[in-house]
Amino acid sequence: MEKKLRQIVLDTETTGLSVRDGNRIIEIGCVELINRKLSGNNYHQYINPERDSEEGALAVHGLTTEFLSDKPKFSEVINEFCEYVKGAEIVIHNAPFDISFLNAEFTRAGLGLFTDHVEVVTDTLVQAKELHPGKRNSLDALCDRYEISNAHRKLHGALLDAELLADVFLAMSRGQDSFAIDLPDEEQPVVEEVVFIDTPIDEVILKMASAEELSEHEALLSGLDKQLKQSCLWRNQSV
Repeated sequence: MEKKLRQIVLDTETTGLSVRDGNRIIEIGCVELINRKLSGNNYHQYINPERDSEEGALAVHGLTTEFLSDKPKFSEVINEFCEYVKGAEIVIHNAPFDISFLNAEFTRAGLGLFTDHVEVVTDTLVQAKELHPGKRNSLDALCDRYEISNAHRKLHGALLDAELLADVFLAMSRGQDSFAIDLPDEEQPVVEEVVFIDTPIDEVILKMASAEELSEHEALLSGLDKQLKQSCLWRNQSV
């Protein structure tokens, strides 16, 4: 019997941007695709994080401490969630952010890492950047580009965002629909020729960042990407 392709499009909402600051997951939304078709077997859960949300995060998702106070803790739903995602390909927009929080929750529960329980993780932000270099690739921007309506999206919600991302993912990965060239949105300015003058400079001492510093920097940028739903300015300026 031919093995079915099972993909889970996943999104989370959290109390803040950084796991290192003790922030937690407060909502999980998943949409199941079987052989690239919506199955209707979705997963949605609000979670009591046992702490308040940061002000910036609360403005994004609107899930108050009072609303979440009677919801189950992550440890109470982790087994059913683990069973739901087991062996599937996980599709996430800006995956490093969500994966860092999921790995932390699984580690806290003594179940290793979230990534130990799934087949593979696909990052649609990486895919979008490859397909549309130099353009905005937030979820909202991709909805506009692929003519997917998100007019009903007032606040960020995990299940709603997962449903939108599923439509975007299918649209992005269905292949070339036409021979139209993806032209820039605006005419690019003419750049004058630059003349470089070779002049001696003082000796420069270069000190490379440590692996831990690079990891912390990436986690911070991923958090900003998640809140903005697109690549932040500092990532775009990186070389």
